[in-house]
Amino acid sequence: MDKVAEYRQILQEVLTEYATNRGSWQPQSPDDVQVKVLIDTQHDHYQALHAGWEEGRQVFLVVFHFDIIDGKIWLQRNASDYDIVEDIEAKGVPKSDIVLAFHAPEMRKYTDYAAA
Repeated sequence: MDKVAEYRQILQEVLTEYATNRGSWQPQSPDDVQVKVLIDTQHDHYQALHAGWEEGRQVFLVVFHFDIIDGKIWLQRNASDYDIVEDIEAKGVPKSDIVLAFHAPEMRKYTDYAAA
């Protein structure tokens, strides 16, 4: 399996595991907040989001958004204190292939991860 295909599979697994095991809400009905996983392998976009209703208010929050760009995994958004990058590393992705894209480009060089 080539690297990009492997990274696609890893992102699908990690986001599905998050949605199944670590989602913040346990829906009581279809209107309650649910963790949803959106996968677009054609364009290499991957998301986990919370969507539904809580106490009369609509909830719609993209918790994680990843892209695969030039053979690297780019974490564009992490709206959680959960360290999902640790899960990706545990599946064998080296830090040199992970970009913390939510950091400004000039700040990425100060992380242990890829700058671009």
